[in-house]
Amino acid sequence: MRTEPRDELPLLAGYRGAGAGDDSGETQPIGLGQMVRLGLRTWPFMRPLLRHLLALAGLALAGLPAAFGVGIVGVDLLTNKVLVGDKLQPLQATLLLLGDEYVTTEPDRKVAMAPPADAATGTGQEEAQPPSEPALTPAQRRTVRNRFLVWTVIGAGVGLLFGFAVYYYSVWIWQGVNQNLRVAMVERAQSLSLKHHAHSPVGDAIFRIYQDSAMIVNVLQGAVATPLFAAYGMVVALGIVAAFDPWFALLVVLVGAPMAWLAAATTGRIRARARANRVAGSALIASTQETLTAVKIVKANRAEARVFRRFDDQSRKALNAAYFLRLDIALVTLGVATLGGALVLGGEYLMVAWIIDERETFLGAAFAGWVGFVVWNYGALEVGRGRVQELSGGAVGLVGAWMRMQDLFVALQRAFTLLDIEPEVVDPPDPMPAPTPVVQVEWRDVAFGYEPDAAVLDGVDLIARAGTVTAIVGATGAGKSTLMALLLRLFDPERGHVSINHVDLRLLALDDIRASAAIALQKNVLFADTVAANIAFGAARVDRPAIEHAARVADADAFIRAMPKGYDTELGERGDKLSSGQRQRLSIARAVVRDAPILILDEPTAALDARTERRVLGNLAAWAGQGAGRVVLLITHRLSTIRNADRIAFLEDGRIAEHDTHDALMALPDGRYRAFVTAEQGGDARAEAQQGDAA
Repeated sequence: MRTEPRDELPLLAGYRGAGAGDDSGETQPIGLGQMVRLGLRTWPFMRPLLRHLLALAGLALAGLPAAFGVGIVGVDLLTNKVLVGDKLQPLQATLLLLGDEYVTTEPDRKVAMAPPADAATGTGQEEAQPPSEPALTPAQRRTVRNRFLVWTVIGAGVGLLFGFAVYYYSVWIWQGVNQNLRVAMVERAQSLSLKHHAHSPVGDAIFRIYQDSAMIVNVLQGAVATPLFAAYGMVVALGIVAAFDPWFALLVVLVGAPMAWLAAATTGRIRARARANRVAGSALIASTQETLTAVKIVKANRAEARVFRRFDDQSRKALNAAYFLRLDIALVTLGVATLGGALVLGGEYLMVAWIIDERETFLGAAFAGWVGFVVWNYGALEVGRGRVQELSGGAVGLVGAWMRMQDLFVALQRAFTLLDIEPEVVDPPDPMPAPTPVVQVEWRDVAFGYEPDAAVLDGVDLIARAGTVTAIVGATGAGKSTLMALLLRLFDPERGHVSINHVDLRLLALDDIRASAAIALQKNVLFADTVAANIAFGAARVDRPAIEHAARVADADAFIRAMPKGYDTELGERGDKLSSGQRQRLSIARAVVRDAPILILDEPTAALDARTERRVLGNLAAWAGQGAGRVVLLITHRLSTIRNADRIAFLEDGRIAEHDTHDALMALPDGRYRAFVTAEQGGDARAEAQQGDAA
């Protein structure tokens, strides 16, 4: 038996979700505590990139203060030195490589306190005025201007390169985090049982994996990085404003109170809009996927208009949900921006008045060595105006980020909901070795249903032995495919046991079970790849001779070699370049190449003519009997296929009603199988049987 190694995906193995087991967590309200918990759950997907995240944070922390300090010094140089003509502070002269003749001799430039005026003469004020310091000469101002421009160009170039490098580095990091989450979601979706997928639209899973998972990047940026940097900038700006005037800083804080109230009052509405937006988007993707998958059926039934109306309705719902979410966010942001604009205008009025009065700044003298903001002047106005605008813009940005975070966390909650669904079928803690060679498979008192009160199988007892072909027969919906799915452990029975060599499947590793069985389905799926790659799909390290041998068993070798490039011919999407019969034979070849001891054929010859079917079944019978023999299980409605089986199990009302050879079952006067065959022969089956006899 050939076993295929399974690639391990460590992200999901290391992830520990909330263990919801269903989608109940998706309807839980998202408060601040829930947002924090969702944020913390992103850690397993960030951990592989931790050193890069730390490096990015270090670059940001180093770059922001440097850019901020250079900006303040540059504003003072341009406004007070180049434009007004004041002499330079010592640090500025050092940076521009200028001599002492450019440096101010009165670094504090503090207006001297006048002595009390003489009560009798009223004199004293005039004598107290200090002599004014000579300004820079026109030649000196040009020198300062030129060197300032040189440093500006150099600084802009360095800053631009640094900014681009940090930006692209951050994009690479965030996309890596998104990749980790997306891969974990796909692995979890694949690990869930078919019972889950039977109740979950494919489009919804696609939307969660592709759209909702991408929000982890926006959450980390919009809910962590952006607010932290914005808050950092606002704290620094508020500190500078307080250094200019503490009372003005208090006024700024008071203006922030109604901004915070407006954001808090509208948060619940934004969350509801965000959830409706995500649900509508998911429904639109599901509708699109269903429409495009069934395009042939739609055209054949002239249902284009009905399908278009349905899609148009879903699209309008998604459009409206997205529009009203963004409208509400825009209105809240506009309200906060209006308050921020009023703060900027009022603050500028106050600062201009202080310049006219030559009012001293609160802590300006403490920094007179590197900026000349001891009193309110043009440079102080520019710095103060910039900081007030930064505070206003930061507040608007924080409120906008808070609004967008509601949508981001709704999306992240939906992504984690998929991860939280615990698989129903899992490996045992200490799996037993796979039984070899496979002697028999057995269903004993097996019961199963997709819904709690609707049993599909109820008390099935069946044994299929190696070296034989066992046909499973029954009416449509009798549970034949479900019986095979239990053998692959795509589900677990609700009662009873499915076993290989008397070893219950629940004691074996899933990889060992599925390596022991190969399946060919009626609804075969082919990929846009070469013929050889499609046959080898699911098998590890298969060489070309094995692929060609499997194709010969499936009676596919002749038509493959007739293709332009033979086994290297590229197939179209879903193998649309092939006929139904050709696709079905490639599906059989894919099962044969696995060389598994158990072969499951689910309506494998439905698209084949009688002559081709006999060749395929003859080849399969010869292949199955080689060596120690293989267990071959055949699900079919075609009587020509059934009668060639060694044993026939007739499934009815969830049980194996009869089990024997075709001749023995047909000999029962009131047999259920005989009645089934008689009914089938009354229609297309009779013509098929006559065609097979004539051939």
